[in-house]
Amino acid sequence: MRLDPRSDESPVVVVANRLPVDRVPAEDGGGEGEWRQSPGGLVAALEPVVRSSGGTWVGWPGAPGVELEPFEARGLHVVPVVLSAEEVADYYEGFANGTLWPLYHDVTGEPVFERRWWDAYRRVNRRFADAADAACARGATVWVQDYQLQLVPAMLRQRRPDLRIGFFDHIPFPGWEIYSRLPWRREVVEGLLGADLVGFQRGADAANFLRAARSTSGVVTRGSVIECADGRQLRAASFPISVDAVTLDELARRPETRRRAAELRAELGDPETVVLGVDRLDYTKGILQRLRAYGELLDAGQLAPPATVLVQVASPSRERVEEYQRLRNEVEVTVGRINGDHSALGRPAVHYLHKTFPKEEMAALYLAADVALVTPLRDGMNLVAKEYVACRHDERGVLVLSEFAGAADELRQAILVNPWDVDGMEEAILRAVSLRPAEAARRMRAMRRRVSEFDVHHWANAFLGALAMVAEAREAQRRGGERPPGFSPGRALGRPAGGR
Repeated sequence: MRLDPRSDESPVVVVANRLPVDRVPAEDGGGEGEWRQSPGGLVAALEPVVRSSGGTWVGWPGAPGVELEPFEARGLHVVPVVLSAEEVADYYEGFANGTLWPLYHDVTGEPVFERRWWDAYRRVNRRFADAADAACARGATVWVQDYQLQLVPAMLRQRRPDLRIGFFDHIPFPGWEIYSRLPWRREVVEGLLGADLVGFQRGADAANFLRAARSTSGVVTRGSVIECADGRQLRAASFPISVDAVTLDELARRPETRRRAAELRAELGDPETVVLGVDRLDYTKGILQRLRAYGELLDAGQLAPPATVLVQVASPSRERVEEYQRLRNEVEVTVGRINGDHSALGRPAVHYLHKTFPKEEMAALYLAADVALVTPLRDGMNLVAKEYVACRHDERGVLVLSEFAGAADELRQAILVNPWDVDGMEEAILRAVSLRPAEAARRMRAMRRRVSEFDVHHWANAFLGALAMVAEAREAQRRGGERPPGFSPGRALGRPAGGR
């Protein structure tokens, strides 16, 4: 069935699990409230692209059973996709986050393979594809986002061969030995093969996908190029996402932000060293391993409160899922043990905050922290690392970064660490705490240059530019013509599979 949200169909359509706006209730409790821009780098990057092109954003409004007509919000045309409570449980909490999330993060949690979840995933992906199809003008560019919607590219390709289709995977893509456990491995790969360009955070992820494509679908690959059965050439490459560096830098420079940073240090007791962790409460983020390393440093007397304090922000996540409830309990018990052993009255060794803060407060926290611990067990990118760097206009602060985060490919001046190695974590924390100011400033300057040059807008432009070149080459090949002027495989591919 073809939907018709508006007659003047869009030249650019972004398809994502969530809409770029959230409904905020009215302050007086009456009426429908208003729609405000959702937080996060993805919306900041893509909203200007969609708005300037007169495009459309397709996504779920965030609440089950909510039926809305397409509408305009903040100058954006948005098309809501309805999900029932059962579909949220099976498609989103089930297959996306109970099967794919742990599998794609190197089985840091045990994935569950449930046929009912797969059926819901396929059904919901079809609904997103229907909505995108209806929104697209002829020859439109469609950019599908992330692991929740991996079947959409092929579903769109089947009915709309005129479209230019890109897909970006924001989380890791696992090696074949792990990916091959998925009972529906072929269907997922073939869903992605419907795109013209598939983007990943790291070259290694692109290489993993290429191997999965060869192993499941029998396609032929040449470097980063996949020869599809229908004669198309699909390309897979890395396009590392980033943050809105200019906006974060400006926010951190505001007098009120700097005053708040000073207030935070005073509230913490004016310690010599503030160590900061900022994570979503998820088992992939390595919070327990980090707490263990920090606790052992306190046990050994190598660090001591109140001279050194740890602030751990753990934003609530998937609180209805049993595994996440267990993780929260483990984290809170660990924090309680450390504080019981090492805190003084009114001066906890670990300040644990299970809540989400506005961006203004986060910028102040980043400025207040002498050391940032970004130590996930596995992460596609981890934008906290780049946010911390973007906010440090004073060129102070030391970043301790997991080598298993995509950000480690770019922020090489951070102190890199294996978060599974508790001894190595302890050494990295001690090194960060004692790093000479001049050395810390040298490292921060280099990382800030990287984050500033390759910001989130560069990421969006690079991907869409590569998609246009790949699609133009395909269209020229189909017409029997030559490649478009200026086309080169290297330019169109982003970073080669397997490279940095």
